[in-house]
Amino acid sequence: MSNRQTETDVILIGAGIMSATLGTLLKELVPNWKITVFEKLASPGEESSNEWNNAGTGHAALCELNYTSENPDGSIDISKAISVNEQFQVSMQFWSYLVKSNLIRNPQDFIMPLPHMSMVQGKEDVAFLKRRFETMSKNPLFQGMEFSDDPKKLMEWIPLIMKDRTSDEPIAATKMDSGTDVNFGALTRMLFEHLKSKNVGIHYKHSVDDIKRTSDGAWELKIRNLSSGSVERHTAKFVFIGGGGGSLPLLQKSGIPEGKHIGGFPISGLFMVCNNPEVVAQHHAKVYGKAKVGAPPMSVPHLDTRFIDNQKSLLFGPFAGFSPKFLKTGSMFDLLGSVKPNNVLTMLAAGAKNLSLTKYLIQQVMLSKEKRMEELREFIPNAKSEDWDMLVAGQRVQVIKDTEAGGKGTLQFGTEVVTASDGTIAALLGASPGASTAVSVMLEVIEKCFPQHAKAWEPKLREMIPSYGAPLMKNPGLIREIHTSTARTLGLNRGLHSANVM
Repeated sequence: MSNRQTETDVILIGAGIMSATLGTLLKELVPNWKITVFEKLASPGEESSNEWNNAGTGHAALCELNYTSENPDGSIDISKAISVNEQFQVSMQFWSYLVKSNLIRNPQDFIMPLPHMSMVQGKEDVAFLKRRFETMSKNPLFQGMEFSDDPKKLMEWIPLIMKDRTSDEPIAATKMDSGTDVNFGALTRMLFEHLKSKNVGIHYKHSVDDIKRTSDGAWELKIRNLSSGSVERHTAKFVFIGGGGGSLPLLQKSGIPEGKHIGGFPISGLFMVCNNPEVVAQHHAKVYGKAKVGAPPMSVPHLDTRFIDNQKSLLFGPFAGFSPKFLKTGSMFDLLGSVKPNNVLTMLAAGAKNLSLTKYLIQQVMLSKEKRMEELREFIPNAKSEDWDMLVAGQRVQVIKDTEAGGKGTLQFGTEVVTASDGTIAALLGASPGASTAVSVMLEVIEKCFPQHAKAWEPKLREMIPSYGAPLMKNPGLIREIHTSTARTLGLNRGLHSANVM
């Protein structure tokens, strides 16, 4: 058993989209820094970043109804949608920079143009969707949105959903042609190939067992080589914990006060995937519906065209489920092991508050394939069981923490960065919209952890992300400019007929 000791500037834990993005940003800002990556699986992007483990929606808030809420007076609050859209635009700008600079090639291998649609049924929901459309389409970020409650028009947009529909219940949809399908697994692998070419040390089958502070303020990691069983020690001035569901246990091991009183609640997901090419060919959009009462926000039903391995696929879901594992490849003891003296009350409070969610998850786990087919038939009336197979998606660990607004043990449905006060360690927790907002989230890590470099790095950050530091909402001219240039660079004009493409 060796006990090799190695020093580096930056250690990234986990080879997913977040570490790939942070590593790529830092390599552009300070090429001479030594960066090392540790991943316990055999290759990059195998957990939450994998293309079969997430919706690949390119979350730009064009179709997700849970990003827009109704106020008591009936008006629609689109502030969350604006925030998510702006974050996605930042990702698009950074990916464009990488393609323009030849740091990654063949953008069609990770991003494709695809209409994003919201679809609702019933008089009340149709009225809500129309108000939402009226509010959003006035905003420069959502220009080009179309609304229709005309069955003939909907038959053009979504033939598979409208065909053989016998219900006379009102139905309506909005459509944005500027949506995308993003293969985050492919993008993650591309970014790690690029990092490897820049002499970043990437170690697969290496598990981080412990993290502790050294007397000089650096961090020492105890790392197990899963192939040989040997133990290595690596020290770094800065550590990023980007291990998906595996981030919380490592954050707890670091002992930083900011990581205390935080818990995690794992939610698993299932998708149905269509195995009939004739059915797949009849649908070309991502169509999001409304979540059922009591369902968590990320279990909004959606029927998605996907492009995976240059092939068109069709997925429906997600069906929520429960497993105590924090990762698909995790342990059945992950949840129990994450309960500590400092977060036990927070966890108990969350359990008491979320009994209806727990009940919902249990019901979802118990669903038979035929029950799931019934839900699918709300989207595709003539769906046949033999055309669809079950697929287990990624594990998501929702953050539980005490908040002023929600009180003790509040379940958070978002992406959170936890940073030590001195900026030497940061961890990423949470789930959707996750990958789509990776660039914004990693810029937040850079700003919080390297404030001393802010001034020096700003020109390069503006070169990579032209809108850096300026909210797009306040500059409609810049929105148009960015939409046009990213669409051209990423090849998003192919096959689209709308004038308002991104």
